[in-house]
Amino acid sequence: MSDEWTVTTTQPGGALVTAEAAVERMDTNAAAVYLAGLRPSTRKTMRRALNTIARLLATPRDAEPPEEWPDDNFLSVPWARMRFQHTDAVRAALAERYAPATANLHLSALRGVLRTAWRLGQMTAEDFQRAADLGAVKGERLPAGRAVASGELAALLATCGQDIGGIRDAAIIAVLYAGGLRRAELAELDLAHYETTAEGARLVVLGKGNKQRSVPLAGGAARALGDWLAVRGDAPGPLFHVIGNRNRGGRMTTQAVYAMLRARASAAGVASLSPHDLRRTFVGDLLDAGADIATVQKLAGHASPATTARYDRRGEAVKRAAVDRLHVPYTRRVLTE
Repeated sequence: MSDEWTVTTTQPGGALVTAEAAVERMDTNAAAVYLAGLRPSTRKTMRRALNTIARLLATPRDAEPPEEWPDDNFLSVPWARMRFQHTDAVRAALAERYAPATANLHLSALRGVLRTAWRLGQMTAEDFQRAADLGAVKGERLPAGRAVASGELAALLATCGQDIGGIRDAAIIAVLYAGGLRRAELAELDLAHYETTAEGARLVVLGKGNKQRSVPLAGGAARALGDWLAVRGDAPGPLFHVIGNRNRGGRMTTQAVYAMLRARASAAGVASLSPHDLRRTFVGDLLDAGADIATVQKLAGHASPATTARYDRRGEAVKRAAVDRLHVPYTRRVLTE
């Protein structure tokens, strides 16, 4: 490997490495080794995060990061040479540009690479501990997206006809809502993850953190999935597969799931929505129906009940009712000449 790194400054906020820095062999590159140990869906997210960090490191203080940036330039960063002044500057830049949750996800990727560099013998334990000793970015934002009304859900399903595409898409929409699945979780489902028990149908889902959970399906969701399985057949493989001429029978990508839902929303005359909006609605509707937050947390696969609580719409209703009690003695005013 080449050892000719271009380090322009070691000051916080300065450029650590240029885009022309050499790329190590993949089996000794800390970033490559770190990503190789992640699940495919997580790998894509963390790869983007590392590339964002690489772009920040290559940007001098008070300058804007370049818009055009190769998606593999994070491989050129000398991660093992990073010290606290570099990682602290990265944290500050992330906190300035991104919401807390997004910034902390990037910091998680950074710590993961530094830990891998230490495990590869490229950093001392002391250097690793100091560089990775970064506090979380504080703050909280309202969950992104919106709730999907019951009428909108019905309109989405109404666009799904009796053809194979309609039957598959109706099952996907039903499962996304009634199971509260992340789109990556849905895309990774195989037929083997569908089970029928004495209590009814369920999906065994592998979620974030390599944690498995059981998601029961009932009512319309169970019927929609049953109709799709009657069409799909019992061949092993993806639970939801591609039905077009291209890649027919192959696993649907997360982007394909997203595009399908957007197309169905457009056809239904429903405002733009994403798979996560159905997940958000799943959590909110369960809480509205009186389900306890610990149960909803388990169903959604949240690591903490605090995450589930962010989707609780009941607090908004209470706040609205309180504000409605206020009286502002205002009378209408119309502009006159």
